[in-house]
Amino acid sequence: MKINRLISIVVYLLSHGRTSAQKLAEEFEVSSRTIMRDLELLDQTGIPIQSIMV
Repeated sequence: MKINRLISIVVYLLSHGRTSAQKLAEEFEVSSRTIMRDLELLDQTGIPIQSIMV
């Protein structure tokens, strides 16, 4: 379920700090693009997520 993944991403980031979209995708068994959409959604809800494009 998407809401569970979103909450899990926040918890993961709080406990692990900086990571890559690819690492999150592997951890949550989704595509990197899905992770990017999830991070954008979290940002829109007011949860401060910083990302760096390399």
